[in-house]
Formats: sequence, C-alpha cells, structure tokens
Amino acid sequence: DVKMGEKNTIVTSYNRNFTGRNDANPATHAFVASPEIVTALSLAGDLRFNPLTDSLTGTDGESFKLEIPQGEELPQRGFDPGQDTYQAPPTDGSNLEVNVDPESNRLQLLDPFDKWNGKDFEEVPILIKVLGKCTTDHISAAGPWLKYRGHLDNISNNMFITATNAENGERNKVRNQITGEYGPVPDTARYYKANNIPWVVIGDANYGEGSSREHAALEPRHLGAVA
Repeated sequence: DVKMGEKNTIVTSYNRNFTGRNDANPATHAFVASPEIVTALSLAGDLRFNPLTDSLTGTDGESFKLEIPQGEELPQRGFDPGQDTYQAPPTDGSNLEVNVDPESNRLQLLDPFDKWNGKDFEEVPILIKVLGKCTTDHISAAGPWLKYRGHLDNISNNMFITATNAENGERNKVRNQITGEYGPVPDTARYYKANNIPWVVIGDANYGEGSSREHAALEPRHLGAVA
C-alpha cells in the first residue's frame, strides 16, 4: 500500500488523470495511455518497460516478449443497446414524498437556499484566495468523497481542501478573519455560517472548470458563500 504523501504513479486508459483522483493521494500522478500500454505496464510493473523491445520473466524463470496486440477496434455488428430501464416521472408529482433515512450518511434531502434580499454584501470576509488552478477538483475533491455525492452537508467537508491558499502557500489551511486562528477551509466556512457571516472566495486560474460543476456550485452556497 502507498502511504498518503508518498510519490506514486497510476496509469489508466480513461480520462481521469487529475492529481489524487484515483486514490486521494496528492503525491500520486496519473497518466492516460492506450489499453494496450496500460496492460503491458501492469504486467511489467515498471514505467520504463517498452513492450516492443523489452522482455518479461515468467513464473518458470523463462524470458519472453509480449506479442503485438491483435483485434477489432470496434465490433463489426455494433454495440448492444441494452435494456431500456427508463421510467418516466408521474405527470403530477405534487402528492409524492421521498423518504430518506435522516441518519443516512450518503443521502440527504435538500432544503431551499435563502433568497437574496436584494441588498449588496459589504465588509464580508474572504474565506480563501486561491493560488493557481481552481478547477472543480480543487473546489470539490473526488476520491473517497464521491460516496457522499448524495449528501450535500457531508460532501461539503471537502470544499476547497485541495486548493492552495495564496496567503501561505498551503492547502486546507486558512485564517479565520474573526478569531485570527488558522484551520481547515470547511471548518472555517462552517464557523462563519454558524455565526450568520456571509463570505466570499477569490479564484485564480480557470475557476470552476471541470466535470463536478454541480457540487462545486452547491457546496460553497451551502456553507454560506455569497460570491
């Protein structure tokens, strides 16, 4: 097993190569390659392995080389469309009730956000000024947090934890503008929210770019952000 913070490499054939995406380890770098190369590197266990020229050693101690892969890029008869399991919602759902266990850690019913009162927000604290990239992965980290995607309050505990604080160059360490103490980003945001203090975020490069835009928008709003 790789310890948190230990340098590691993951090679996959799908396009999820953000830092820490596969194992939540910020020191893990992920690379995208073809299925053939991923298979060859997995068998070799060495990133320096060249399947065209290098050999492997079998369990019998004999050296061998991998054959060049052969096969169809796409199925000749196309893909099986599968079974259509879509169920249309009822025409009138006003009398329906969704029951969710209030003790569930993974599902949570959403409450409407407070409406804007039409007034400008003044003298609000800055929760964090992000240095460098601030994609959806920096706003809402993936990895072990994905199991909480149906529970807004729980997944909000990952908010901005992988973003770099421009004030000190550190991750998940911001100064509480009221107490002066440093702490995790989500905890500081929750302090502001508990004390009815709205807050803002200042982004740097490509704020909000990525695939988790829904949670990247919901989490700050849930914890009290206004801009």
